[in-house]
Amino acid sequence: MSQSRSTRLVSVALAGLLAGCATMAFAEGELNLYSSRHYDTDERLYSDFEEATGIRINRIEGNADEMIARMSSEGANSPADILLTVDTSRLKRAKDAGVLQAIDSAVLEERIPSNLQDSDNQWFGFSQRGRIFLYDKNELTDPPMTYADLADPKYKGLVCIRSSGNTYNQTLLASIVVHEGEDAARDWAQGVVDNMARPPQGGDTDQIRGIVSGECVIAVSNTYYFARALRTEVKGVSEEIDRIGWVFPNQDDRGAHMNLSGGGVAAHAPNRENAIKFLEYLASDQAQVYFSAGNDEFPAVNGVALADSVEKLGSFKADEIDLSIVAENIGTAQKIFNEVGWK
Repeated sequence: MSQSRSTRLVSVALAGLLAGCATMAFAEGELNLYSSRHYDTDERLYSDFEEATGIRINRIEGNADEMIARMSSEGANSPADILLTVDTSRLKRAKDAGVLQAIDSAVLEERIPSNLQDSDNQWFGFSQRGRIFLYDKNELTDPPMTYADLADPKYKGLVCIRSSGNTYNQTLLASIVVHEGEDAARDWAQGVVDNMARPPQGGDTDQIRGIVSGECVIAVSNTYYFARALRTEVKGVSEEIDRIGWVFPNQDDRGAHMNLSGGGVAAHAPNRENAIKFLEYLASDQAQVYFSAGNDEFPAVNGVALADSVEKLGSFKADEIDLSIVAENIGTAQKIFNEVGWK
Protein backbone atom coordinates (compact mmCIF):
# COMPACT_ATOMS: atom_id res chain seq x y z
CA MET A 1 0.00 0.00 0.00
CA SER A 2 1.43 3.39 -0.97
CA GLN A 3 2.22 6.09 1.53
CA SER A 4 0.12 9.23 1.73
CA ARG A 5 1.72 12.39 0.30
CA SER A 6 2.07 13.91 3.77
CA THR A 7 3.78 10.79 5.11
CA ARG A 8 6.24 10.82 2.22
CA LEU A 9 7.05 14.48 2.80
CA VAL A 10 7.67 13.88 6.50
CA SER A 11 9.87 10.90 5.64
CA VAL A 12 11.93 12.93 3.17
CA ALA A 13 12.35 15.80 5.62
CA LEU A 14 13.31 13.44 8.42
CA ALA A 15 15.79 11.66 6.16
CA GLY A 16 17.59 14.94 5.58
CA LEU A 17 17.53 15.84 9.24
CA LEU A 18 18.94 12.52 10.40
CA ALA A 19 21.57 12.51 7.67
CA GLY A 20 22.80 15.89 8.85
CA CYS A 21 22.81 14.82 12.48
CA ALA A 22 24.41 11.41 12.07
CA THR A 23 27.33 12.29 14.33
CA MET A 24 25.13 13.66 17.13
CA ALA A 25 24.00 11.69 20.13
CA PHE A 26 20.28 11.03 20.09
CA ALA A 27 18.25 11.80 23.16
CA GLU A 28 17.02 9.06 25.43
CA GLY A 29 13.39 8.27 24.75
CA GLU A 30 13.73 8.11 20.97
CA LEU A 31 13.90 5.35 18.38
CA ASN A 32 15.16 5.80 14.82
CA LEU A 33 13.37 3.39 12.51
CA TYR A 34 14.47 2.56 8.96
CA SER A 35 11.55 0.77 7.29
CA SER A 36 10.63 -0.60 3.90
CA ARG A 37 7.14 -1.57 5.08
CA HIS A 38 4.97 0.95 3.23
CA TYR A 39 1.59 0.23 4.78
CA ASP A 40 -0.46 3.13 6.10
CA THR A 41 -2.04 0.70 8.56
CA ASP A 42 1.31 0.38 10.38
CA GLU A 43 0.70 3.86 11.81
CA ARG A 44 -1.25 2.17 14.59
CA LEU A 45 1.73 0.02 15.52
CA TYR A 46 3.91 3.07 15.95
CA SER A 47 1.40 5.22 17.82
CA ASP A 48 0.50 2.42 20.24
CA PHE A 49 4.18 1.81 21.02
CA GLU A 50 4.78 5.52 21.61
CA GLU A 51 1.77 5.75 23.89
CA ALA A 52 2.74 2.66 25.88
CA THR A 53 6.42 3.53 26.33
CA GLY A 54 6.82 7.26 25.88
CA ILE A 55 9.52 6.51 23.30
CA ARG A 56 9.19 8.71 20.21
CA ILE A 57 9.70 7.02 16.84
CA ASN A 58 11.55 8.88 14.08
CA ARG A 59 11.05 7.19 10.73
CA ILE A 60 12.87 6.96 7.45
CA GLU A 61 10.96 4.93 4.85
CA GLY A 62 12.18 3.70 1.50
CA ASN A 63 13.21 0.78 -0.66
CA ALA A 64 14.78 -2.07 1.34
CA ASP A 65 17.99 -2.18 -0.68
CA GLU A 66 18.31 1.60 -0.40
CA MET A 67 17.88 1.38 3.38
CA ILE A 68 20.52 -1.33 3.65
CA ALA A 69 22.93 0.60 1.42
CA ARG A 70 22.35 3.75 3.44
CA MET A 71 23.07 1.98 6.72
CA SER A 72 26.26 0.53 5.22
CA SER A 73 27.48 3.92 4.01
CA GLU A 74 26.66 5.59 7.33
CA GLY A 75 28.72 3.00 9.16
CA ALA A 76 29.36 3.59 12.85
CA ASN A 77 27.74 7.03 12.59
CA SER A 78 24.39 5.64 11.46
CA PRO A 79 21.43 6.92 13.51
CA ALA A 80 19.45 3.76 12.66
CA ASP A 81 18.19 1.73 15.61
CA ILE A 82 15.90 -0.69 13.75
CA LEU A 83 15.57 -2.05 10.23
CA LEU A 84 12.10 -3.34 9.29
CA THR A 85 11.59 -5.03 5.94
CA VAL A 86 9.75 -7.82 4.17
CA ASP A 87 10.95 -11.27 3.20
CA THR A 88 13.80 -13.45 4.40
CA SER A 89 15.94 -12.59 1.38
CA ARG A 90 16.16 -8.91 2.35
CA LEU A 91 16.85 -9.73 5.99
CA LYS A 92 19.70 -11.94 4.80
CA ARG A 93 21.05 -9.09 2.66
CA ALA A 94 21.03 -6.86 5.71
CA LYS A 95 22.83 -9.46 7.80
CA ASP A 96 25.41 -10.12 5.08
CA ALA A 97 25.99 -6.36 4.76
CA GLY A 98 26.85 -6.21 8.47
CA VAL A 99 24.16 -3.65 9.32
CA LEU A 100 22.44 -5.77 11.99
CA GLN A 101 23.60 -7.04 15.37
CA ALA A 102 22.79 -10.08 17.49
CA ILE A 103 20.57 -9.44 20.50
CA ASP A 104 19.59 -11.44 23.54
CA SER A 105 15.88 -11.24 24.36
CA ALA A 106 14.04 -13.84 26.41
CA VAL A 107 10.76 -12.31 25.21
CA LEU A 108 11.58 -12.82 21.54
CA GLU A 109 13.00 -16.28 22.13
CA GLU A 110 9.79 -17.30 23.88
CA ARG A 111 7.29 -15.58 21.57
CA ILE A 112 8.73 -16.00 18.06
CA PRO A 113 8.92 -19.59 16.72
CA SER A 114 12.49 -20.72 16.19
CA ASN A 115 12.03 -21.26 12.45
CA LEU A 116 11.17 -17.55 12.09
CA GLN A 117 14.40 -16.39 13.73
CA ASP A 118 17.87 -15.85 12.37
CA SER A 119 20.26 -18.52 13.63
CA ASP A 120 22.45 -15.76 15.10
CA ASN A 121 19.55 -13.72 16.52
CA GLN A 122 20.17 -10.83 14.14
CA TRP A 123 16.60 -10.78 12.78
CA PHE A 124 13.15 -11.98 13.81
CA GLY A 125 9.93 -12.50 11.86
CA PHE A 126 6.81 -10.73 13.12
CA SER A 127 4.18 -11.56 10.49
CA GLN A 128 3.74 -14.21 7.82
CA ARG A 129 2.24 -14.53 4.36
CA GLY A 130 1.49 -17.82 2.59
CA ARG A 131 2.53 -18.27 -1.08
CA ILE A 132 -0.59 -19.80 -2.58
CA PHE A 133 -2.32 -20.57 -5.87
CA LEU A 134 -5.42 -18.71 -7.04
CA TYR A 135 -7.41 -20.10 -9.96
CA ASP A 136 -10.46 -19.46 -12.12
CA LYS A 137 -13.16 -21.83 -10.93
CA ASN A 138 -15.04 -21.34 -14.19
CA GLU A 139 -12.10 -22.62 -16.23
CA LEU A 140 -10.38 -25.19 -14.02
CA THR A 141 -11.71 -28.05 -11.93
CA ASP A 142 -8.33 -29.65 -11.13
CA PRO A 143 -6.01 -26.88 -9.89
CA PRO A 144 -2.41 -27.68 -8.89
CA MET A 145 -2.26 -28.98 -5.35
CA THR A 146 1.51 -28.86 -4.83
CA TYR A 147 4.31 -26.55 -5.91
CA ALA A 148 5.58 -29.40 -8.09
CA ASP A 149 2.20 -29.54 -9.84
CA LEU A 150 2.63 -25.95 -11.02
CA ALA A 151 5.32 -27.23 -13.40
CA ASP A 152 3.07 -29.99 -14.86
CA PRO A 153 2.79 -29.58 -18.67
CA LYS A 154 -1.01 -29.85 -18.42
CA TYR A 155 -0.99 -26.26 -17.12
CA LYS A 156 1.00 -24.96 -20.09
CA GLY A 157 0.04 -21.39 -20.94
CA LEU A 158 -2.12 -20.94 -17.84
CA VAL A 159 0.17 -19.52 -15.13
CA CYS A 160 0.70 -15.88 -14.09
CA ILE A 161 3.58 -15.28 -11.69
CA ARG A 162 5.97 -12.45 -10.87
CA SER A 163 9.54 -11.98 -12.06
CA SER A 164 12.61 -13.78 -10.80
CA GLY A 165 13.73 -10.54 -9.18
CA ASN A 166 10.78 -10.71 -6.80
CA THR A 167 11.90 -11.61 -3.29
CA TYR A 168 8.85 -13.80 -2.64
CA ASN A 169 9.69 -16.00 -5.62
CA GLN A 170 13.36 -16.09 -4.65
CA THR A 171 12.49 -17.36 -1.19
CA LEU A 172 9.99 -19.88 -2.56
CA LEU A 173 12.57 -21.35 -4.94
CA ALA A 174 15.21 -21.34 -2.18
CA SER A 175 12.83 -23.39 -0.01
CA ILE A 176 12.42 -25.89 -2.86
CA VAL A 177 16.22 -26.14 -3.08
CA VAL A 178 16.34 -27.00 0.62
CA HIS A 179 13.49 -29.50 0.48
CA GLU A 180 14.19 -31.23 -2.82
CA GLY A 181 17.69 -30.35 -3.97
CA GLU A 182 19.12 -28.08 -6.64
CA ASP A 183 18.38 -30.33 -9.63
CA ALA A 184 14.71 -30.73 -8.71
CA ALA A 185 14.46 -26.98 -8.11
CA ARG A 186 15.90 -26.28 -11.55
CA ASP A 187 13.43 -28.68 -13.20
CA TRP A 188 10.59 -26.98 -11.35
CA ALA A 189 11.65 -23.48 -12.37
CA GLN A 190 11.98 -24.57 -16.02
CA GLY A 191 8.54 -26.15 -15.89
CA VAL A 192 6.95 -23.00 -14.51
CA VAL A 193 8.61 -20.90 -17.22
CA ASP A 194 7.19 -23.29 -19.82
CA ASN A 195 3.71 -22.92 -18.29
CA MET A 196 3.64 -19.11 -18.12
CA ALA A 197 0.66 -17.43 -19.74
CA ARG A 198 2.65 -14.22 -20.26
CA PRO A 199 6.08 -12.82 -19.42
CA PRO A 200 6.37 -11.94 -15.71
CA GLN A 201 5.00 -8.47 -15.00
CA GLY A 202 3.56 -6.48 -12.11
CA GLY A 203 2.97 -7.35 -8.48
CA ASP A 204 0.96 -10.09 -6.82
CA THR A 205 -2.33 -8.23 -7.21
CA ASP A 206 -1.63 -7.99 -10.95
CA GLN A 207 -1.32 -11.78 -11.12
CA ILE A 208 -4.78 -12.12 -9.56
CA ARG A 209 -6.15 -9.48 -11.94
CA GLY A 210 -4.85 -11.68 -14.75
CA ILE A 211 -7.45 -14.28 -13.78
CA VAL A 212 -10.27 -11.71 -13.93
CA SER A 213 -9.07 -10.35 -17.29
CA GLY A 214 -8.76 -13.84 -18.75
CA GLU A 215 -5.01 -13.63 -19.37
CA CYS A 216 -4.34 -16.58 -17.10
CA VAL A 217 -6.19 -19.31 -15.25
CA ILE A 218 -3.75 -19.79 -12.35
CA ALA A 219 -1.99 -17.07 -10.38
CA VAL A 220 0.66 -17.28 -7.66
CA SER A 221 0.31 -14.72 -4.88
CA ASN A 222 0.91 -14.07 -1.23
CA THR A 223 -2.19 -14.55 0.88
CA TYR A 224 -2.50 -10.98 2.10
CA TYR A 225 -3.10 -9.59 -1.39
CA PHE A 226 -6.11 -11.85 -1.82
CA ALA A 227 -7.34 -11.46 1.76
CA ARG A 228 -7.32 -7.69 1.24
CA ALA A 229 -9.67 -8.15 -1.71
CA LEU A 230 -11.97 -10.20 0.53
CA ARG A 231 -12.02 -7.36 3.07
CA THR A 232 -12.20 -4.26 0.90
CA GLU A 233 -12.55 -3.12 -2.70
CA VAL A 234 -9.54 -3.94 -4.88
CA LYS A 235 -9.99 -2.76 -8.45
CA GLY A 236 -9.84 -5.55 -10.99
CA VAL A 237 -10.28 -8.28 -8.37
CA SER A 238 -13.17 -7.70 -5.96
CA GLU A 239 -15.88 -7.43 -8.63
CA GLU A 240 -15.17 -11.01 -9.78
CA ILE A 241 -13.87 -12.49 -6.57
CA ASP A 242 -16.54 -15.21 -6.38
CA ARG A 243 -15.05 -16.94 -9.41
CA ILE A 244 -11.61 -17.20 -7.80
CA GLY A 245 -10.67 -20.29 -5.83
CA TRP A 246 -7.49 -20.80 -3.81
CA VAL A 247 -5.16 -23.60 -2.82
CA PHE A 248 -2.66 -23.82 0.02
CA PRO A 249 -0.10 -26.12 -1.64
CA ASN A 250 1.50 -29.30 -0.26
CA GLN A 251 -1.05 -29.99 2.44
CA ASP A 252 -0.29 -33.71 2.36
CA ASP A 253 3.40 -33.25 3.07
CA ARG A 254 5.51 -30.23 4.07
CA GLY A 255 2.81 -27.55 3.95
CA ALA A 256 2.47 -24.18 2.26
CA HIS A 257 5.53 -21.97 1.92
CA MET A 258 5.47 -18.95 4.24
CA ASN A 259 7.49 -15.80 3.87
CA LEU A 260 7.68 -13.10 6.47
CA SER A 261 8.00 -9.50 7.46
CA GLY A 262 10.61 -8.91 10.10
CA GLY A 263 13.34 -6.77 11.52
CA GLY A 264 16.45 -6.47 13.59
CA VAL A 265 18.49 -4.06 15.67
CA ALA A 266 20.95 -1.94 13.69
CA ALA A 267 24.63 -2.74 14.15
CA HIS A 268 25.43 0.69 15.62
CA ALA A 269 22.08 1.48 17.21
CA PRO A 270 22.45 4.59 19.42
CA ASN A 271 19.25 3.63 21.26
CA ARG A 272 19.83 -0.10 21.51
CA GLU A 273 17.64 -0.78 24.54
CA ASN A 274 14.74 1.12 23.00
CA ALA A 275 15.23 -0.88 19.81
CA ILE A 276 14.96 -4.16 21.69
CA LYS A 277 11.83 -2.87 23.44
CA PHE A 278 10.30 -2.10 20.06
CA LEU A 279 10.99 -5.58 18.69
CA GLU A 280 9.55 -7.10 21.85
CA TYR A 281 6.47 -4.91 21.40
CA LEU A 282 6.03 -6.24 17.84
CA ALA A 283 5.87 -9.73 19.37
CA SER A 284 3.12 -8.71 21.83
CA ASP A 285 -0.47 -9.90 21.39
CA GLN A 286 -1.58 -6.32 20.73
CA ALA A 287 0.84 -5.80 17.83
CA GLN A 288 0.37 -9.32 16.47
CA VAL A 289 -3.39 -8.86 16.27
CA TYR A 290 -2.84 -5.64 14.40
CA PHE A 291 -0.55 -7.21 11.81
CA SER A 292 -3.53 -9.39 10.91
CA ALA A 293 -6.31 -6.81 11.30
CA GLY A 294 -4.40 -3.96 9.70
CA ASN A 295 -2.65 -5.70 6.81
CA ASP A 296 -4.34 -9.09 6.38
CA GLU A 297 -1.22 -11.02 7.45
CA PHE A 298 -0.79 -14.10 9.60
CA PRO A 299 0.73 -13.41 13.03
CA ALA A 300 4.11 -14.93 13.79
CA VAL A 301 3.08 -15.74 17.37
CA ASN A 302 0.99 -18.87 17.75
CA GLY A 303 -2.55 -18.57 19.08
CA VAL A 304 -3.16 -14.92 18.20
CA ALA A 305 -6.60 -14.10 16.79
CA LEU A 306 -6.89 -13.66 13.02
CA ALA A 307 -8.67 -10.90 11.16
CA ASP A 308 -11.94 -12.00 9.51
CA SER A 309 -10.40 -11.58 6.04
CA VAL A 310 -7.53 -13.90 6.94
CA GLU A 311 -9.75 -16.42 8.71
CA LYS A 312 -11.87 -16.71 5.55
CA LEU A 313 -8.92 -18.37 3.86
CA GLY A 314 -9.43 -21.37 6.14
CA SER A 315 -7.11 -23.54 8.17
CA PHE A 316 -4.03 -25.01 6.53
CA LYS A 317 -0.68 -26.63 7.20
CA ALA A 318 2.27 -24.25 7.01
CA ASP A 319 5.80 -25.26 6.04
CA GLU A 320 7.84 -24.92 9.23
CA ILE A 321 11.22 -25.06 7.55
CA ASP A 322 13.87 -22.91 9.22
CA LEU A 323 13.85 -19.70 7.19
CA SER A 324 17.41 -18.99 8.28
CA ILE A 325 18.45 -22.06 6.25
CA VAL A 326 16.26 -20.98 3.35
CA ALA A 327 18.00 -17.60 3.38
CA GLU A 328 21.34 -19.29 2.82
CA ASN A 329 20.05 -20.62 -0.52
CA ILE A 330 18.79 -17.34 -2.01
CA GLY A 331 21.89 -17.06 -4.20
CA THR A 332 21.37 -20.58 -5.55
CA ALA A 333 17.75 -19.73 -6.33
CA GLN A 334 18.75 -16.65 -8.32
CA LYS A 335 21.34 -18.66 -10.24
CA ILE A 336 18.64 -21.19 -11.20
CA PHE A 337 16.27 -18.44 -12.31
CA ASN A 338 18.98 -17.08 -14.59
CA GLU A 339 19.78 -20.52 -16.00
CA VAL A 340 16.17 -21.28 -17.02
CA GLY A 341 15.47 -17.83 -18.43
CA TRP A 342 12.90 -16.77 -15.82
CA LYS A 343 12.81 -13.04 -16.49
